[in-house]
Order: sequence, then C-alpha cells, then structure tokens
Amino acid sequence: QVQLVESGGGSVQAGGSLRLACEASGYIYRWAWFRQAPGQEREGVAGMLSNGATIFYDEPVKGRFTVFQDNAKTTLYLQMNSLKPEDTAMYYCAASSYGGSWTRPVDFNYWGQGTQVTVSS
Repeated sequence: QVQLVESGGGSVQAGGSLRLACEASGYIYRWAWFRQAPGQEREGVAGMLSNGATIFYDEPVKGRFTVFQDNAKTTLYLQMNSLKPEDTAMYYCAASSYGGSWTRPVDFNYWGQGTQVTVSS
C-alpha cells in the first residue's frame, strides 16, 4: 500500500510561483499531478516515471510547470511558475504501480488528499 502526502499549496497573485511536494511511501512505477477545479473533471497536469525516463506535461502548463523528483525517488515536486487564475484548483498527487494514460484518473491506483492552489488576478 502506497501513501501519498501533498504539501505546498496556497494563494498567490497571477504571475507568481508555487512549489508542490508529494511524499510517498512504497513502490511507485509512475506518478503524476492532477488538478480539479469546481465543476470540472479531474485532469492530468504533469507526471513522470520513477526512473525519470518519461515526463508528461498537459498542453496548458507546458513551459510554466516543471515536474521532478528527488534523488531518493520518495518525493515528487511540481514547480509552478507564471501562474494564472485558470490554474486555480485542488491539486492531487497520484501514483501507479503499472503503466497507462497520464490523463485518466482511473489509471492511477493511489491518491493523496489534495492541496488547494488559488491564483488571484
């Protein structure tokens, strides 16, 4: 059983930056960040294999967000720069012990509790 604990959310003005962290216990094959705004579906934002071989970014965040992990492969980070009001959402860390889509929540079998990111204009 893998446990995921997120931290680092908060409120920031447009153009600002935040860094999210997700600490994991147990084996992970790949992990990712999802976000869900009120009334919206949960969407994949960025992710990577635990061996670092593949990195995924959803189109709206390319060039602004960076996903990376620590050398011990126990913490996944999401560096978010040039934040926009439309980035406001609950952000979730997700992990999977197998391969699959980067954008479908059903393809991840472990989830954190979520951390709120609010970007004001």
